[in-house]
Amino acid sequence: MTRCGTVAIVGRPNAGKSTLLNALVGSHLAIVSPRPQSTRLPVVGVCTRGDTQAVLLDTPGLLDPGYALHRAMLDTVRDALTRADVIVHLVDGADPDPEALAAALRNLELTVEPDRIVPVFTKTDLASPPPGQLGISAKDNAGIDHLWEEIRGRLPEGEFRHPEDDLSTQPLRFFVTEAIREVAFAQLREELPYAIHAEVEEFRESSSPVYIRVTMYVERDSQKGIVLGKGGAQLRSLGTAARALLEPLIGGPVYLDLWVKVLKDWRRDVAVLRRLGFHVPDTVA
Repeated sequence: MTRCGTVAIVGRPNAGKSTLLNALVGSHLAIVSPRPQSTRLPVVGVCTRGDTQAVLLDTPGLLDPGYALHRAMLDTVRDALTRADVIVHLVDGADPDPEALAAALRNLELTVEPDRIVPVFTKTDLASPPPGQLGISAKDNAGIDHLWEEIRGRLPEGEFRHPEDDLSTQPLRFFVTEAIREVAFAQLREELPYAIHAEVEEFRESSSPVYIRVTMYVERDSQKGIVLGKGGAQLRSLGTAARALLEPLIGGPVYLDLWVKVLKDWRRDVAVLRRLGFHVPDTVA
């Protein structure tokens, strides 16, 4: 009998959630950045090994929300925790906070059965886990097979939900915007990457190269100038790096047409966030 279920990967910002999802799926789907809070919406990966299929949810980091976007991010964590058959709680080996999940559950007023939770100590290449604690280093795949067996043992019996060669349930458009945000985190400084939201305006898969037009929203005119750079040099650099991430996923050359617009204080505007597709709880409005 096959097994299939949903696995939520949760933890504090920068605990290694995205790195783990990529390691399990075997492809670069989720943003990997040394900067915390780079994940805003769950990245869905599909991992099929033998008789088991796990639908993996890479969730935003467990944090104390500071403004409307943070609240929307935390709401996606709530949804993932509610839906999951298994919850993999990552404790950052470089900055451990074993009580992060318990605190988040109290704040979200959720109760989770203990046998659904798999506590995992990450970054064992940097620090040793406590005695008896499952430890992994997704960076070099240490402990990943052991973790998979822990996940497998907790998933319910059932038919696979997706073809065995699927890597995700999300459309390519989603990964286009994620690639742009990833290179923004790599190339831009301080707060600016957090102020960027990317939207795909046009996607012509039938053209060669594949034509993709994307608008990058920032919050202020000064930020627009930085993203553009002198003579558009910074924008071209972002586009080149994003294409390098996208072409392996798309399977061919890409023409990425990037535009930058100002959408004032979009991270704090509930109406705008909802228009952009974020679910913001009514308590924020």
